[in-house]
Amino acid sequence: MNAVSKELELPGAFMLGAGAVSAKTAGINGELMPLVLTEAEGRPFVNGSYYSTINPVDGKCLQEKYSDRFHDCDFGLLANLYACEGKPGTVIEVRACRRTGELSLVSCMRKTMEEHYKEKSVALGGTFIIQKGKAKIHIMPREFSSCPLNTDEDVENWLRHFEVSAPFICQTVMVSKDPGLDLRVEHTHGFSHHGEGGHYYIDTTPNTVEYVGYFLPAEFIYRIDRPTETHNVGRD
Repeated sequence: MNAVSKELELPGAFMLGAGAVSAKTAGINGELMPLVLTEAEGRPFVNGSYYSTINPVDGKCLQEKYSDRFHDCDFGLLANLYACEGKPGTVIEVRACRRTGELSLVSCMRKTMEEHYKEKSVALGGTFIIQKGKAKIHIMPREFSSCPLNTDEDVENWLRHFEVSAPFICQTVMVSKDPGLDLRVEHTHGFSHHGEGGHYYIDTTPNTVEYVGYFLPAEFIYRIDRPTETHNVGRD
């Protein structure tokens, strides 16, 4: 993430979002919840990230503070990051409760922007809290798949799914419409202070769920290390 901040020409950036743990660092797969103040001249980085893996003892979710185990700001596979100066300012506050449709809070927000802005691409980053209720998440297995995952069904069968409880703190990056950069248009990871964390899908208690979130639009979209060959498997 320090290298990314330099690519953005924003040294010392504060970053949040959703990504994967670096298998080179951790030796296993895991879901990363980045919370990083990147390095700047005369100041080292500060890594407040969390990560979740499958507990090899009982097969349940194991969430840990990244800096308790590792001493870098690396990530692996992919990451969707929102980078800013980390200064106080005006934000967009969103409050919602009692889901009535089939879409998550993030999908509702993104699709609303897509319908309003039409062909224009608008990106938001931020954090929201599930204050009441429960949610569905997934965590990647500790080991890479021994066979290719060629369909969404293959991916779903490989992942491990859990239900987590409020309060659950989510970090999200969303883009109303892919401007031709082969983007993942929404990506959300969450963590908690009771040991649960991973990739957020949707709440599982629509009648009782309550959300509050704070978001900012992005001025620029950066696509780093775009692959020469692409696919849509596993993006949902």
